[in-house]
Amino acid sequence: MASAESIDLISLEGEDNSVTVRITGKRPAPGRSGVEVLVGEILVDTAFVRGSLATSVSPEDLTEWRETLDALDGGEDRTWRAGRRDPELSVELDPDGELAHVTIADHSMSLTSVTATVTLTDEWFDEAYERLDETLRTWPVEGALRG
Repeated sequence: MASAESIDLISLEGEDNSVTVRITGKRPAPGRSGVEVLVGEILVDTAFVRGSLATSVSPEDLTEWRETLDALDGGEDRTWRAGRRDPELSVELDPDGELAHVTIADHSMSLTSVTATVTLTDEWFDEAYERLDETLRTWPVEGALRG
């Protein structure tokens, strides 16, 4: 995990590669009265490229992340936040089962995408669900589906 002021909602790591969605707080959602969104950044670190991008995570995004975890755990490729303004995260599973190719695509601001290969083990799935639950406990937002 990151510091006490932040939580890594998503942490995907492989040999010399990592993709992290770090949550650092919450704020009112623009144009949505009474709705809050989580704020943070997407961090990509590989031997070739390193970067970060500010992002927000809506209650719907949190629900979709749980559904994405369920699909990945069932062996399906999945894209989180597909077709929206926010950066999307796609996970394509290798047939061998433990490696995944993770692509972060920013279709609205930088028009850039980066793919990193990471390891997905059974333990990673347990930790991923716990990260989501910890995020919801630390920064509860109305409308997010809890496990």
